[in-house]
Amino acid sequence: MKPSITSKLAQLSARLEELNALLSSEDVTRNLENYRKLTREHAEITPAVELYHAYVKGESDVAAAQGMANDPEMRDLAEAEVREGRQRLLDLEAELQRNLLPKDPSDERNIFLEIRAGTGGDESALFSGDLFRMYFRYAERQGWKVDLISQSQGEMGGYKEVIAKIIGFGVYSKLKFESGGHRVQRVPTTETQGRIHTSACTVAVMPEADAIEDVVLNPAEMRIDTFRASGAGGQHINKTDSAVRITHLPTGIVVECQDGRSQHKNKAQALSVLAARIKDRQVREQQAKQAATRKSLIGSGDRSERIRTYNFPQGRVTDHRINLTLYKIDQIMDGALDDLIDALMAEHQTELLAAMADETFAAQA
Repeated sequence: MKPSITSKLAQLSARLEELNALLSSEDVTRNLENYRKLTREHAEITPAVELYHAYVKGESDVAAAQGMANDPEMRDLAEAEVREGRQRLLDLEAELQRNLLPKDPSDERNIFLEIRAGTGGDESALFSGDLFRMYFRYAERQGWKVDLISQSQGEMGGYKEVIAKIIGFGVYSKLKFESGGHRVQRVPTTETQGRIHTSACTVAVMPEADAIEDVVLNPAEMRIDTFRASGAGGQHINKTDSAVRITHLPTGIVVECQDGRSQHKNKAQALSVLAARIKDRQVREQQAKQAATRKSLIGSGDRSERIRTYNFPQGRVTDHRINLTLYKIDQIMDGALDDLIDALMAEHQTELLAAMADETFAAQA
C-alpha cells in the first residue's frame, strides 16, 4: 500500500479513538448539534478504519506464514497461506481505496426526475413515456417511492414533459448518471412503411435541495434608521420620528415603513417585509441554480447530444460514455438497469481513483 494512503488511514484510526472518547463522555449530549456532528463523523470513518485494521492483521498473518516456510514440513502449507494472504491484502487495498474516495454530499438525497420530449414529435413523446415507465419500474425494484409532480401528455400518448420526485436512500447515487440525451431508434406505430425513425428525449436528474428555512434576522447584520414620515397624516407624523428604514447589510436590501403611527409597529412591519424579501431572494437563487444545473445536464435535446441509444430493431442499448452495449432492451425498458448503472458507477470510481493517484504522485514529486 502507498505510504500516503497508510499515513491517512493511521490518522483516521487515531481520530476514531478520539471520537470514541468524546462520545463516551457524560456531557456529550449537552450540545446536540455537536453530538450529531460527532456521530456522523464516527459513522463515516468507522468502515475505513475497520478495513485498515483488517489490512494490518493481514500483513501480520502473511509475515507469520512466511516465517513458517523455513520449516520443511510446513513449507507447502505456509506458501499456500502466503498466496491467499497476499490476495486478501490486494482485495482489502482496493476496497480501502474505494472507501477513501471523496463522497458526493448529494448521494443519499432524493431526486427530481424530469423527462422532456425532444426532436421526433409524437414518437419522442411516446418514448418519454417509455423512459418514465423504465425509471418507475427500477424505483419499484429498489423499494423507492415515486411521486408524480406534473405531466403534460402527448397527443398520441406518452409525455411532452413529466416531472416526478423519487424518494429513497441513495437515489441520487444510483441515478445521477442518467442525465442527458436519450436517443431511440425504432419503427413508430404510426409508420405505415416500416421505416425506422430516430427520436430524442432529455432526462435531468437533480438532487433534492435543502429546504429554505425561515429567515433568522441577526441584529448585528442590520442598520436601523428612524426618520420623520412624509406625506399626509397630520401633526403626529410631522413631529415624531415614527418612520423606520432597515438596511440588511449582507444583501443590501433596504426596507422602509412609515404607514403606522408608532415606530414600534413600523419596525415590526419592516422586519416582516425584510424577512420575506430575503427568503424570496434565496428561493430565486436556488431556482436559478437548479435551472443552470438542468441546462448543463440535458443539453438542447438535439439528436446529436446523446448519452445513450435504444435500438429496438437490434434489441440493444448502448451507453456512449463507456462504450457499453447490452442486447437486452426488453429487460432494460422494464426497469432492469443494474448492469448499466453498476458499470457507470464503476467507471466513475476508476476516474476518481486515477485522480487520487495523480494527486499522490504530484505531492510526492
